Amino acid sequence: MSQATSTVPGPEVEAIVGGYHGAPHQVLGMHPVEVDGRPCLAVRAFRPHDVAVRVLDVKNRRRYAMHRVHPHGLFEVVLRHRRRPFPYRLLVTGPDHPEQEVEDPYRFRDFWLTEFEIYLHAEGNYLDAYEKLGAHLRTVDGVEGVNFAVWAPNAERVSVIGPFNRWDERVHPMQSRPGGLWELFIPHLAQGTYYKYSIRSRLFGYRVDKADPYAFHAEKRPGTASIVWDIDRYSWNDQEWMAERPRRQAFDEPLNIYEVHLGSWRRRVGAEEGFLDYRTLAHELVAYVKEMGYTHIELLPITEHPYDGSWGYQTTGYFAPTSRFGTPEDFMYFVDHCHQHGIGVILDWVPAHFPKDAHGLAFFDGTHLYEHADPRLGEHRDWGTKIFNYGRNEVRNFLLASALFWLRKYHIDGLRVDAVASMLYLDYSRGPGEWIPNRYGGRENLEAIDFIRQFNEVTHVHAPQGALTIAEESTAWPMVTRPTYVGGLGFDYKWNMGWMHDTLEYFQKDPIYRKYHHNLLTFSLVYAFSENFILPFSHDEVVHLKRSMLDKMPGDLWQKFANLRALYAYMMGHPGKKLLFMGGEFGQWREWSEDRELDWFLLDEPLHRQLWEYTRALNRFYREHPALYQVDTHGEGFQWIDFNDVEQSVLIFERRAADPSNFLVVACNFTPVPRHGYRLGLPQPGTYVEVFNSDWPQFGGSGVANGAVCTEPIRWHIYEQSATVDLPPLAVIFLQLQEQAGEAPQR
Repeated sequence: MSQATSTVPGPEVEAIVGGYHGAPHQVLGMHPVEVDGRPCLAVRAFRPHDVAVRVLDVKNRRRYAMHRVHPHGLFEVVLRHRRRPFPYRLLVTGPDHPEQEVEDPYRFRDFWLTEFEIYLHAEGNYLDAYEKLGAHLRTVDGVEGVNFAVWAPNAERVSVIGPFNRWDERVHPMQSRPGGLWELFIPHLAQGTYYKYSIRSRLFGYRVDKADPYAFHAEKRPGTASIVWDIDRYSWNDQEWMAERPRRQAFDEPLNIYEVHLGSWRRRVGAEEGFLDYRTLAHELVAYVKEMGYTHIELLPITEHPYDGSWGYQTTGYFAPTSRFGTPEDFMYFVDHCHQHGIGVILDWVPAHFPKDAHGLAFFDGTHLYEHADPRLGEHRDWGTKIFNYGRNEVRNFLLASALFWLRKYHIDGLRVDAVASMLYLDYSRGPGEWIPNRYGGRENLEAIDFIRQFNEVTHVHAPQGALTIAEESTAWPMVTRPTYVGGLGFDYKWNMGWMHDTLEYFQKDPIYRKYHHNLLTFSLVYAFSENFILPFSHDEVVHLKRSMLDKMPGDLWQKFANLRALYAYMMGHPGKKLLFMGGEFGQWREWSEDRELDWFLLDEPLHRQLWEYTRALNRFYREHPALYQVDTHGEGFQWIDFNDVEQSVLIFERRAADPSNFLVVACNFTPVPRHGYRLGLPQPGTYVEVFNSDWPQFGGSGVANGAVCTEPIRWHIYEQSATVDLPPLAVIFLQLQEQAGEAPQR
């Protein structure tokens, strides 16, 4: 038996058919009701695209016709003689299809998010929130489907929309949960399903369609939909690397990073947009990096982003590798392949800001949810982006979960945190009146500082062992790489932006003027051990009219290459780990552009080929000599021999391994004038061998070399022993005691 009038109050009916009901499980599905004073059951379904609906008892296959109780598609049947709930399906007939048997999402009443998880999320400590929030393939009562969950506390209604419901916001409204969370299980959806969240705000009826903040996969731009994806199916084969990683990434191990933008390293002629996919890149890039002698690859952000020109730094998908190059499994394969060949993977991660794109995080639920409402706190006007509200528990939770996600699920070996300085200072790139002081009247962003410290604590405790955190921080903020328990920020490494700026300023000067700027090179040793530094020549230095690394160098063609070889050798000798952006290894002339691949054709030119071979040899020399990497973070690994020869632009210093008897002497001549018979003090008596020389002929140099030199008991500089050497023009040489050097190098 059934009736044609609804058992639901009129306002609730209007809310369902109008698409603004925030608790649809209270109306739709099977419910106990009382009719004429007798308990019974009612089943309700909102099917605006169907013309007839019946209820099917799946046990006895009995059918019950439902009646349209609202012209917009609300159907109901009252089962007067049924009191106990039973499993059922719907038999639906549409104007363009015959009767079909489907599951009703609203018959599944056991929600996935537990009260404890909701509490942790509100507290900001639901660190594995990505396991429940977002879209997850799940089986409920033997029925396969997708569980959706999203945080939108100021929404009046959130619906899941996609091709499965004709992108109709009325069909699949989600159930509101405590803490501003929303949840819904939709049966029969599978991997690859496109979807979004349609949000109607409590404020002014504002309505917007948003991508899923926790989506694992996304539609390739210009599309903006999220895609249901199971990321737990990949079988990893990097167990040996992961077990050895704490040792491989220790402070006393070599760290030489090749910075890469995947979309422009190489491209394929004839392919769509020319992009290489993750799996092809795994084989081609890893083979190249391994041949070149790098220890790690650092990727410009591969998190999903809508605009190619942002290079990935305007992230919309904090849990999704960009679909430009393939699927999540394809990116896992890339990381796995790197690890199996001994190459670590560092990912640029951007918690400092996010773009304003309508499908992204900005104004997410009709309020400034992830960002501050006041633009003096919530907007980077120079970049056209929004700033996260680090004082909000759920926002911190989102970012912390993202960081752990990449380290856990994708086995990433380190996160390089972009634009840390913009997070630390409230007045970053702002004029008077454009920022709001903190509660003490200062310019420090106290909430961001707390977040950064929490980020480092969480990643070092909860991520797989050996993962690194690296700060791109351009100011003199103290103790960036000191533990949080002594007041530091807690990073493992900091990019040494001051060293990079001063060194490039020096090398861009005509050598005749370098003697007036000697301090640009010596100043870095005043603070070299105040932090754990990485020495970067990054992508930012070869764009926006700054010129390529080779084109920065002064002089004629030969001098440009000689200067660049000397610069790279000086970097290898200087305390600190190393980073070079792609293209610098063979001397690209043009500035880098994300729209084209590197100028690989230059390797057909002898000078560029020689520079490429030089960089490869220098990388291997670095890895083979512990004196260059074992003691990078404190002064015992470095000793000036002479920094006073300003007139001749000569620097001489010593690098020591953990065993101080293992050392290298580094002598630099930064003028085009060879210095024959140059006397330098040496730490110990004996015969010294020139083990590396940036001026060797096979690298394109002039061939001024030394072979072996013997010390004399003549006090010079700071030592009792000394020897005379020939310092090549615009070059750096490395000397080592013969008994340490072994067989003399081939030249």
